Amino acid sequence: MKNFWKAALPIIVIFLLWQVVSDMQIWSSYVLPGPGQVFRSFWAMVKSGVLLLHILVSLWRVLTGFLIAFVLAFLLGILAGVRPASAPYYRHIVEFMRNVPPLSLIALLILWFGIGETSKVIIIVLASFFPMFLNIKKGLASCDIKLLEVGHSLGFNKIQKFCRIMLPHALPDILVGMRVGLGYSWRAIIGAEMIAASRGLGYLILDAQQMSRSDKVIVGIFVIGIVGYLCDCLFSLAIRKALHGGVDNSWS
Repeated sequence: MKNFWKAALPIIVIFLLWQVVSDMQIWSSYVLPGPGQVFRSFWAMVKSGVLLLHILVSLWRVLTGFLIAFVLAFLLGILAGVRPASAPYYRHIVEFMRNVPPLSLIALLILWFGIGETSKVIIIVLASFFPMFLNIKKGLASCDIKLLEVGHSLGFNKIQKFCRIMLPHALPDILVGMRVGLGYSWRAIIGAEMIAASRGLGYLILDAQQMSRSDKVIVGIFVIGIVGYLCDCLFSLAIRKALHGGVDNSWS
């Protein structure tokens, strides 16, 4: 209960300040709607089922892009971690793409893949790939050489060394990279749904902006944050179950 109030207190203070500023009419409700107006819009969207539909569509896009990015990051991370000598062949390309904002590629993605789901998923893949790749590469490359020597003395072949020594050693870094990548996937949903979307939380925010509905914009922002936070909590729970508490919450 003590921890609950520690977490709830800042949220309560923020909402009280928001209500006070709204009542003082420092900004009009057109610019900053009050908590009551935002909640009414939220409840109306919940009752109509529109909000749930937007959440499910965005969740599917995020998970699809995240899983594709993880597979690609894992494969390239294995190559980078196990075969460091191969890095000159792709290092500069990876670093170049890491510094290119995914949003800058929207025009080309539309030309190449159209305005369907493919372009949206690629935006999420580009946003979440690099943190996962860098953590996987770091985890595999930093494996203790003494452990590998022990494996060699036990007669392990290369595959056994990778599966029994390198991969377990790198697992905490891999999982941290996955958590960061999942967060980046949610951060990219707005950009992904700029591409001719008709559903999704990003579309909800962009459509509300065009309709000058600040209350719906705030609803969309809150929902993205809450759903992303719940996904992170579920992922952390799965990690603790899989590793028997081996990787704890990064805030602890």
